[in-house]
Amino acid sequence: MQNEQNDLKDGKPDIDKNPDINEGSRAAIKIAEEAELGVKHIQGKAAYLIPIIAAAWSLFQLSLASVLILNSVLIRSIHLSFAITLVYLSYPMFKKPKKGRLGRYLSARDRITTLDFVLAMVAALAALYIVIDYAGISMRPGALITRDVVIGIILVAAVLEAARRSLGPVLPIVAIVFILYSFLGPYMPGVIAFKGVSLSRFINQITISTQGIYGIPLDVSATIVFLFVLFGAMLDQAGAGRYFVQMAFSLLGRFKGGPAKAAVLASGLTGMVSGSSIANVVTTGTFTIPMMKKVGYPAHKAAAVEVACSTNGQLMPPVMGAAAFIIAEYCNIDYLMVVKAAFIPAVVSYIALMYITHLEAGKLGLKGLKKEQIPPFWRTFLMGIHNIIPILFLIYELVFMRRSPELAVFRAISALTALIVIQNLIGAARDKQSPTEGLKRSGLLLWRSLVAGGKNMMGIGVAVAAAGIIVGVVTLGLGGIITEVIEVISGGNFILILIITAIACLLLGMGLPTTANYIVMASLTAPVIVTLGARSGVVFPLIAAHLFVFFFGILADDTPPVGLAAFAASAIAKSNPIRTGVQGFTYDIRTALLPFMFIFNTDLLLVNITTGWKIGWIFFTTLVAMFSFAALTQNYFVTKNRWYEGALLLLTTFILLRPYYTTNLLGIAESYRYVVSVVALIVYGLVFLLQRQRARDPVAAV
Repeated sequence: MQNEQNDLKDGKPDIDKNPDINEGSRAAIKIAEEAELGVKHIQGKAAYLIPIIAAAWSLFQLSLASVLILNSVLIRSIHLSFAITLVYLSYPMFKKPKKGRLGRYLSARDRITTLDFVLAMVAALAALYIVIDYAGISMRPGALITRDVVIGIILVAAVLEAARRSLGPVLPIVAIVFILYSFLGPYMPGVIAFKGVSLSRFINQITISTQGIYGIPLDVSATIVFLFVLFGAMLDQAGAGRYFVQMAFSLLGRFKGGPAKAAVLASGLTGMVSGSSIANVVTTGTFTIPMMKKVGYPAHKAAAVEVACSTNGQLMPPVMGAAAFIIAEYCNIDYLMVVKAAFIPAVVSYIALMYITHLEAGKLGLKGLKKEQIPPFWRTFLMGIHNIIPILFLIYELVFMRRSPELAVFRAISALTALIVIQNLIGAARDKQSPTEGLKRSGLLLWRSLVAGGKNMMGIGVAVAAAGIIVGVVTLGLGGIITEVIEVISGGNFILILIITAIACLLLGMGLPTTANYIVMASLTAPVIVTLGARSGVVFPLIAAHLFVFFFGILADDTPPVGLAAFAASAIAKSNPIRTGVQGFTYDIRTALLPFMFIFNTDLLLVNITTGWKIGWIFFTTLVAMFSFAALTQNYFVTKNRWYEGALLLLTTFILLRPYYTTNLLGIAESYRYVVSVVALIVYGLVFLLQRQRARDPVAAV
């Protein structure tokens, strides 16, 4: 009874009392919870408040997709008010305990303080102001009164503080720098000078118009992202994450380095619907990391494999950490075009990561698990097949029925709800219990899902609002300044422009959830690539620039010193988090290479390519190129590389990824690109044969 009460309060089981969870996994789960769900462990009646608000938010979002019709601006405002309220109630002002009476009060984790209640109410009312005075604001467009300005200032401050509490200081600091720049621009020197804005214009842009806090990112978060996050939470509560892990082990566990391969597959499956690489690490890493260590992977490498594949999970279509829908809005293209463009880079990158685990296993001389250590495939598959049905149904609705994303995921949620009820009724009958017991289990699981959906979204909702501040300031005119500064630093060299932009994405993306990460990148760095690319004479579609910054923004999740995914994985593996992050990033170098390639070779994004055999050829050659690059970076193919073999592997990678450039370099017609690609494939095969012969002949290997 006590456990059920805890579940109702927290929306999750008590991990500290679960004997099936080891110490490292508990630490990782707590890292994920503190990063995304708040650090407070509240006792008493107040403990029910946060779950009730979170569940109410989920029900509100579901009603928008079914029966409730509201103006889009009102939806955004209510969405933000829920998110900001939950953040102030869930996170203390200081995460680390402070000394002194005031310090202990401001960092209290066992209660919701009066100050937090007051701040939550003030922030919620400020977010709802546009709803409360909608008619009045509509009657005075651009002509703000004093009340508008005061409440606008409160809202900006509340959003930034909520972002600091839930996400850390990086995003608020960047936003504050841009805010100060907008006012101090006239006093800046030379090329970075800016005409500046008045307080009234700033507040109107950021808090009243739909180009700031209440912009497109918050709209997509409120109408699409929330439902996908809720869908993922329901799948997780229903046990899909564990099922994917077991399936992956049953398929790949017996191969060389099998647990690492299983980790890649499991994280890819969960990453399709997960909006967080940290949550992905905890969901799959709890099972995969100990298994990798058991077959011989060093602790930091076992953790790094999980970090790399969980980070890459955010790139996987069809959801791409829920960023796919915002990319579609920014690029003004159909959602399925985003999925099509991202398909080859994401899938090939994932398969290549699995190949890297194979190479690592070869270097370490590892073997797979024994037959008795892995679950039987068909039994595992059939016992949990109900976990796959909602995902297949979602893909069917999106791809074949061409439903809007919000309608497709709402239908998938409805189907998943029905499956949960049926599953628990069958389970109750199997256990010789009454149908009432099955309905009770179903209700508890659905309650946990509603609570988890709201809690998982609060950081994202605040993040997109804070990112909206940056977007609003950039649209005031700062975007052109950023472009000019990067052009001056790079000297107009487009390759250098891409490198600077990639580094900026890695720095700015640290600690940000997937959606907010992309919004910041799309606002600050994507326009730079587009504008300066045009000036340099490099022509590419807009989607290429946005995927470029999205890829590098996501890679920030495993980049030290902030990479929270590395900290979560290292807690499970008991490894050094910095060493884990560095190792994870080395595994992800192949993911960092692809964006540079598809900017110049848009065939990788399937732009204007619809013929089946061409798609197959591009996929195959890109995959071989990634295998070749992986063998190069790992300095191991069949055996350790010799210097000339490394050079040949690099040449193979370049030709297969840049066939058009190769033909131009050789002075032959572009129609011969297939010929040069075949030559590269032959070279790759020759390196393989050389190394296989050397591996078989110990004398030649010396």
